[in-house]
Amino acid sequence: MKVRIHVTLKDGVLDPQGEAVRHALGQLGFSGVNGVRQGKFLELDLDETDPARAEAAARHMCEKLLANTVIENYEVEIG
Repeated sequence: MKVRIHVTLKDGVLDPQGEAVRHALGQLGFSGVNGVRQGKFLELDLDETDPARAEAAARHMCEKLLANTVIENYEVEIG
């Protein structure tokens, strides 16, 4: 079963990589970009066939490794 995970910084957490991207876009002539927040996207292919169990497994993986839950949020999408 395919599981997609989006990890983003929580509101209020500084994002120096996002700021560097915003600055670079301005230097390349892309005006009007007032902010950039960078995150990560992961796609897992699990052996699990039950959607609820696949989601639970993915959330457990996020809590243990894939996301730093002190400063990051994550969303799990099944299917």
